[in-house]
Amino acid sequence: MKSIEKEQEKSSSSAPKEEENSSSRPKEGENKKLKPNKSNGLDMKNYSWGQSLQEVTINVPVPPGTKSRFLVVEIKNNSLKVGLKGQPLIIDGEYFKSVKADECYWSLEDQQEISILLTKQNKSDWWKSLFKGGPEIDTQKVEPEPSKLSDLDTETRAAVEKMMFDQRQKQMGLPTSEEITNQDMLKKFMEQNPDMAKNFANAKMMGMG
Repeated sequence: MKSIEKEQEKSSSSAPKEEENSSSRPKEGENKKLKPNKSNGLDMKNYSWGQSLQEVTINVPVPPGTKSRFLVVEIKNNSLKVGLKGQPLIIDGEYFKSVKADECYWSLEDQQEISILLTKQNKSDWWKSLFKGGPEIDTQKVEPEPSKLSDLDTETRAAVEKMMFDQRQKQMGLPTSEEITNQDMLKKFMEQNPDMAKNFANAKMMGMG
């Protein structure tokens, strides 16, 4: 296993073959999808990326001693360019899904690696790929680890659990938690305020008329 991992780090061309074999067995018709790395992304030849439901992180190694003024980092809502001035771009692509450019950051770590943090526009699903047309991961194998889920603050944890619940409900053709909540709230409101409920019903009928 160690040799496979080393191969994966050195070259992305041999890694997909290894990954395809391991990830295609459980699911038919998904032999093109790769097993995600431990960060829920992929290790590419010139960079690696990972993700949470809210964010995408990208790490791009650069020659040791590189200064930030020598870098080109252009983060837009739909695309990203990263490289060294006067050289071909290391990254030049259109995101799989859009991000909030004004909530994205990058930094140069120890003058040898560019670290980029992208905030997803839609924080309720996993990206299959970093860029359109890029290698895709098997999103069925991407889940928040139970330990990480318990480490989250109550609000974030509730949001993640709600999203997972909604996803299951949609797959079964059932109402989402929001639809259920709206129905429940309306029922409670009607029970607690019978007079207003009558007015609401009358107004509804008048509106229809």
